[in-house]
Amino acid sequence: MSGGQPILWGTPASLYTAKARSYLRKQRIGFEERAPGEAHFQDAVVPALKRWIIPVLELPDGTLVQDGADIIDHFEAGRDTRLPAVPDQSVLTVLAHLLALFGGEALLRPAMHYRWNFDDENLSFLADDFSIALGASGSPEDRREAFSRSSSRMRKAAASFGVGPDTYALVEAAYLDFLARFERHLAEAPYLLGGRPTLADYAFAGPLCAHLGRDPYPARLMQRQAPGVWRWTERVAAPEDGAPGYAGSTPDLFQPGQIPDTLVSLLAFFADEFLPELAAHIDFANGWLAERPDLEAGTNGLDRPGERRLGKASFAWRGTELTTAVLPYRFWLLQRVQDAAAALGPAQRAQLDDLLGRVGLTDILALRTDRRVERRGNLEIWGPRRAS
Repeated sequence: MSGGQPILWGTPASLYTAKARSYLRKQRIGFEERAPGEAHFQDAVVPALKRWIIPVLELPDGTLVQDGADIIDHFEAGRDTRLPAVPDQSVLTVLAHLLALFGGEALLRPAMHYRWNFDDENLSFLADDFSIALGASGSPEDRREAFSRSSSRMRKAAASFGVGPDTYALVEAAYLDFLARFERHLAEAPYLLGGRPTLADYAFAGPLCAHLGRDPYPARLMQRQAPGVWRWTERVAAPEDGAPGYAGSTPDLFQPGQIPDTLVSLLAFFADEFLPELAAHIDFANGWLAERPDLEAGTNGLDRPGERRLGKASFAWRGTELTTAVLPYRFWLLQRVQDAAAALGPAQRAQLDDLLGRVGLTDILALRTDRRVERRGNLEIWGPRRAS
């Protein structure tokens, strides 16, 4: 391992790698980024994780930390980061986790749509980007084959998130709505929760930096429609401090009782866009668990332990019925929101409840699976049944 630095196994095009990379850069944590096509990743990392997945941080002692949230947690646990990702103010702690859930998961539809459904502008860029990052040989034929395999999987993944010919227009309308709201918010502050980046910004960096602000077609769209969001993608991914144009007028973080209307608008957007999907997935998961009363705690109950999906669930979205993959990982992220809310004192909880009620997110604190989702050995597994 070069110089004893951690290795970040990932790719420039990877949504979840962008979350981890942005955090490491902002904290000025030295690391070496390497492609998962290398032999060491295939021969040592994948067998240890029991699945092919990125990002993975390999520490100098050989310890593997998989997933952007876990990578951030690893460094935050030391409490010596220069820009703490989780705010100290407890209402903002809940908001940071809530926006991290939304940024990483609710923006998957536009991220996948704008990458894989604009081949005239995107395809040559993606083919070169993917084949190099996946470690294909120098032969053009091998590179094309590597990209073909990867792009085929990703196009299927896009469909599993609800992206199809009958939803293209709806996905685009939703994304333009989001861009307009985020653009207005960034006129007030350089980051989601104020004057410095938090867990929320790193999660947003996944779809907005790796896909929507980098692939040719959506990058040009963002530059035209939301130049402030484009500048945010540059700012959140850079190691430098500072936010030109804000003149230091923005507080370090917002006060919990003074959340700006622009952030309220963003939260209301995600309530409409993602809460029905999350509720349908929770309902599906509880039905799935009810069919497996003898499921052993500490397992995920799937034939392949490395599988991430339980099945598919349907829900109403923008006047149509959408069917999407049910991912226990999302429940784990949701639990982090709920755990942070449960830690609030009475006055803080009243502030949070008032805000969630204003934006239509009250139900998000009550949505829960009959068993907690845990992460152990870099896998999502089910814990014991909750007490009645």
